Amino acid sequence: MPVMSDIWISEQAKKKGMIEPFEEKQVSNRGLSYGLSSYGYDVRIAEEFKIFTNVHNSIVDPKAFDPKTFVDFRGPVCVIPPNSFVLGRTVEYLRIPRDVLAICVGKSTYARCGIIVNVTPLEPEWEGHVTIEISNTTPLPAKIYAGEGIAQFLFLQAEQICRTSYKDKLGKYQGQTGITLPRLSAGREQTPETTPA
Repeated sequence: MPVMSDIWISEQAKKKGMIEPFEEKQVSNRGLSYGLSSYGYDVRIAEEFKIFTNVHNSIVDPKAFDPKTFVDFRGPVCVIPPNSFVLGRTVEYLRIPRDVLAICVGKSTYARCGIIVNVTPLEPEWEGHVTIEISNTTPLPAKIYAGEGIAQFLFLQAEQICRTSYKDKLGKYQGQTGITLPRLSAGREQTPETTPA
């Protein structure tokens, strides 16, 4: 499963809309860089955040998530409280090819400040804005700069096309826009073998 180069990423972005908007080279403008790199693509964080708060003393339950545990914020700089986290989303809309798995890693500048990015792999034929969890592991408030690089995606191409893609199984986060909170499937996910005729 080889990691794909800048040439392949550029072709997929321009011809098939894999990354929109797409930047052909690394852009820094005295900020955290974004755009195409040798074997990956650095995405930007949008000016839209959900800041975790324990004001309502809720229990964090992935099966019954309470949206009141977040405060909505929009702006060029988001401050993450100490030992807390925010949800954000990418500026870019991604469309993953059927024979590709995308892995996300954080930017080293943020990592060296104790700011950690977490995203699960993007499965074959998933598409949408990527919801990103950004943790502040320090005992101090930490700044995140919107419109600048937040993480890098690496694209791994399989030797064989998968039997069932994320799109085939009607994945619950397919086509998401904005920041998407945790969801549970309404029932059993359907595959081509279980979809009613």
